[in-house]
Amino acid sequence: MIKIYLSPSCSSCRKVKAWFQQQKIPFVEINILKHEITEEELKDMLMKSLDGTDDIISKRSKIIKEQNVDVDSMSVKELLDFVRKNPTVLKRPIIVDDSKIQVGYNQDEIEIFERAKKVAREACEECPIADCDHKF
Repeated sequence: MIKIYLSPSCSSCRKVKAWFQQQKIPFVEINILKHEITEEELKDMLMKSLDGTDDIISKRSKIIKEQNVDVDSMSVKELLDFVRKNPTVLKRPIIVDDSKIQVGYNQDEIEIFERAKKVAREACEECPIADCDHKF
């Protein structure tokens, strides 16, 4: 299942949601301001990212600047705790599925998630609900 970590006021987040809805690709929307992100979710993001914290954390965020935080000098545990307490340091949107991650909205790169549409369609064809009305 695709998860999109976002905040409601983010224009790139709205574009990503609209794209997934237009493509009829199922996703779970996770509002980082309301949902307490777990350590497991953050570890999953970091494991799938190519450049670790540089991919998912905005070092130019207000909190990092105001508190003079050096993300690179933190232990993994300190970093995870800091991000959980300050989720606005996350870049947005963050799109995660079982094997990959994409940060931000990029029209060309987001198309890698179209494969999810095919998987969802195949699962629906095997759906045990006789009157299944999923439309792809």
